[in-house]
Amino acid sequence: MTKPLFDTSAIIGPGLIGSSIARAARAQGAVGSIVTSSRSPETRQRVAELGIADKVVATNAEAVAGADLVIVCVPVGVCGAVAKEIAPHLKAGAIVSDVGSVKGSIVRDMAPHLPDNVHFVPAHPVAGTEHSGPEAGFAELFENRWCILTPPEGTDRESVDRLAEFWRLLGANVEIMTPDHHDLVLAVTSHLPHLIAYTIVGTADELETVTRSEVFKFSAGGFRDFTRIAASDPTMWRDIFLANKDAVLEMLGRFNEDVSALTKAIRRGDGDALSEHFTRTRAIRRGIIDAGQDTADADFGRSHGHED
Repeated sequence: MTKPLFDTSAIIGPGLIGSSIARAARAQGAVGSIVTSSRSPETRQRVAELGIADKVVATNAEAVAGADLVIVCVPVGVCGAVAKEIAPHLKAGAIVSDVGSVKGSIVRDMAPHLPDNVHFVPAHPVAGTEHSGPEAGFAELFENRWCILTPPEGTDRESVDRLAEFWRLLGANVEIMTPDHHDLVLAVTSHLPHLIAYTIVGTADELETVTRSEVFKFSAGGFRDFTRIAASDPTMWRDIFLANKDAVLEMLGRFNEDVSALTKAIRRGDGDALSEHFTRTRAIRRGIIDAGQDTADADFGRSHGHED
């Protein structure tokens, strides 16, 4: 049997992503043992019932003691507080990572608290569903998804390589980029689409001339898919928009300019402008399919949503 990459892994926050990491790491033999922590007795009991960790503890400090790999899987707004809490209890040489959808604020909030004798390698597995909690996780969540590593300047290269190998074992493709570039890319590909989805679903809910039953009954693919995205965890997305404020506002400004241009084209009856725009955007969809990040099958061929 191949030796595990890490003897002990601590997963702080056994929600959708944390429990999926635990399941996948166990399935692939990536770690020797898994410890997870949750302040909620109900969550600890559920994790124990599911059998996705070798040990379930009440405090983050207890979870990280002796761990070779620590992955913080909590909303980005509390990552700094968690780093401060676990810092005195980290094992020398441990790799500390996270799964947050924003990286610049994670580096700013976590790095100052972490001791010099550990290796901080922030990460973002670009995978997820609209569901949450330990029962929502599944081992295949990361297969053929991307995991972006954003090590701060001067991070130990061997530690970056080890964490990249860990994510590849879990089925992910790995990319390395700076935290700021990550935040700009994700503002376009994830954060803005979520903001638009929340807005469209909210607008439909507020329309007095369309009843809620009609919205439910006639929710064809377009609106239905928006509701799936807009069902994502409210706390997580509140924190993401606040933490990645500058990049989101920049992309929102560009989006508003494009909406204004389309508004003018519709008002003027400019079919050529609309056709040119729709043809260009259709090519993006084909590019996503060609890159293996989705399928052209009916209903996207999805049995699980993979959106983040």
